[in-house]
Amino acid sequence: MSNWLAYPGLFLLGALLGTQINHAIYRWAWNSRRISPWSLADPQAPPRRLSDRIPILGWWGLRREVNLHGRSFWIRPMLLEIGSGVALASLYWWEIGRAEELVMTTPILSRYLSHIVLISLLAIASFIDFDEQTIPDLVTIPGTVVGLLLAAFVPLSLLPVGGLDGIESPLLVTSPFEWDSKLNKSIGLFLGWGCLLAWCLAVLPKVCTLRKGYWQGIKIMLASVVRPKRKTKSRLELPPRAPYLISRLIGVLAILGMLLIALVWSAGALQWRALLTALLGMAFGGGVIWSVRVIGGYAMQQEAMGFGDVTLMAMIGAFLGWQSTLIVFFLAPFAALLIGLIQLMTVRRTDIAFGPYLALASVLLVIAWEPVWELRARNFFQLGWFIPLLVGCCLLLMGLLLFALQWFKQLFRANDR
Repeated sequence: MSNWLAYPGLFLLGALLGTQINHAIYRWAWNSRRISPWSLADPQAPPRRLSDRIPILGWWGLRREVNLHGRSFWIRPMLLEIGSGVALASLYWWEIGRAEELVMTTPILSRYLSHIVLISLLAIASFIDFDEQTIPDLVTIPGTVVGLLLAAFVPLSLLPVGGLDGIESPLLVTSPFEWDSKLNKSIGLFLGWGCLLAWCLAVLPKVCTLRKGYWQGIKIMLASVVRPKRKTKSRLELPPRAPYLISRLIGVLAILGMLLIALVWSAGALQWRALLTALLGMAFGGGVIWSVRVIGGYAMQQEAMGFGDVTLMAMIGAFLGWQSTLIVFFLAPFAALLIGLIQLMTVRRTDIAFGPYLALASVLLVIAWEPVWELRARNFFQLGWFIPLLVGCCLLLMGLLLFALQWFKQLFRANDR
């Protein structure tokens, strides 16, 4: 963009977007708070003013509510709105504006808007995770659906890679290789259905236990989802059981999703390739974090990672593809170092949720995608379908290492006695 006068407008739009991010952070949290000027005021707070809704400046007036929310409560949301404005303008310059000869096209603009949506969702999830050590499904489930829909209807919104003769193409399941024709056939359709159904089953509210064996555990899990009628009458007047509302919504979503997958598969072409890329990215990203969660929890006999991190990584995979989720997973520890230092210096906290690591690593990958893919990742992903086997071996080695560490801890405790 040669007209630099447009960037202040992008900054203002970003600041306005930041007001809604702040509203979602406080509204969608498990313990929702009436801090944002876009929410109802606390009953004990002074009446809200119209000027309170002015981005950035409105928080200066909301300082009058410090007796309810804390002395410095207004600083973080104000900085977040400033950061949102800077991010919207800077990302536009980085992806579009710095190339003067670049002609504005729908794919380029759609990719930019897709990244804005993803970064906004990651910001909401990260700050809720900072505050409550949890990531609400209200962020990740709709976010995953949006990522899948973007892939299906705007396939060029996916990350770009160099195709044949230097022509840019979106990142697909088989990148950097050419498309596998087998995935256009029934095997691809069933693979897409399997990814969707696995994700729907994962996010359903359910009870999981293996105390009475695997078969009985499966029956308990299914019963907790379906919630069948009681076989015996109770003396208490209990209302009849029915599946939870969220379970029914996810069931409807699964049926509609399978129909959409079938329609896009029948149409073929780039839309199907992009949708399958997003579906496999969702399944692979969530599956890796879920595997770490299960293996780590079993080895250390305590929860190693929250399930919100699983759904967050599935959302990232839906937007960025399975190759990106693997890169994000290995970038996350470096992001953790940066976040940990900032948190230690600002609020003196040493406990850090894993979700913000994944979020920051995803943002860094979006910004540095071209050099990361062209200089490093492309050669690694030449291994193709051999990579999931390598990931499985790494998870197995991680489990053995954690078991060994746990055994040494117990040994040292026994010697201390």
